[in-house]
Amino acid sequence: MLSSSFIHIRGIGPITEQRIWAQGLRDWDAFLANPAMAGLSARRTVSLVESVALSREHLRRENHRFFSEVLTPREHWRAFPEFAHRIAYLDIETTGTAERDAITLVGLYDGTRSRLYVKGEDLQDLAQDIGEFSLLVTFFGSGFDLPFLRRRFPHVRFDQLHIDLCPALHRLGYKGGLKRVEQQLGLSRSPETQGLDGWDAVRLWREWQRGSHEALALLKRYNTEDIVHLETLLEFAYPRLRKLAGFPV
Repeated sequence: MLSSSFIHIRGIGPITEQRIWAQGLRDWDAFLANPAMAGLSARRTVSLVESVALSREHLRRENHRFFSEVLTPREHWRAFPEFAHRIAYLDIETTGTAERDAITLVGLYDGTRSRLYVKGEDLQDLAQDIGEFSLLVTFFGSGFDLPFLRRRFPHVRFDQLHIDLCPALHRLGYKGGLKRVEQQLGLSRSPETQGLDGWDAVRLWREWQRGSHEALALLKRYNTEDIVHLETLLEFAYPRLRKLAGFPV
């Protein structure tokens, strides 16, 4: 969808973008081959050709930072196919929700394997490993996960593209938190983690601090199910967001 997008270019809104698609110019290559078909003024066409050519070059170089800056956050979902090979589904656990609280565990899932980083063990390794990824996927990460991570790792840029599935799914009519949305879509949890929520994650961490290895194992399983389910939710949301954007079938 990214290579079919024009909305990140100054002066191009949803209506103009849909008009370009309606002319049969469904991606950047098609547009650059025949820009006059877009039906824009000569001046706007010249500017659009330059911007599209620049976008195509940044995509060829896999420069996620460029698209992270020019796309509004609510449109970052468009980059999913092009950057799926460098994606990380991310979820954190903390000691609470206040700014003074600490991160206890971070889970990353790249679609193949999961990595879990634990406070007091290897949490600091996340600062280097996060640089492997161009696209982060969270659920309410804009309001929770990323602010916590930026405070914990102030020297890390966290300049990736970011798909926050919470507002994205809300636009599709699926309200509530992660567990509620999972229920609406028929996603089930393992018997061990069924019914657990964020406050249970806080409780499990405290039990681990008191010496319960079983509590840490359950906390890891809970977080792993979170990040793995994010992949399913994105695959559900992406074609529906594409349709909502008006891209012709």
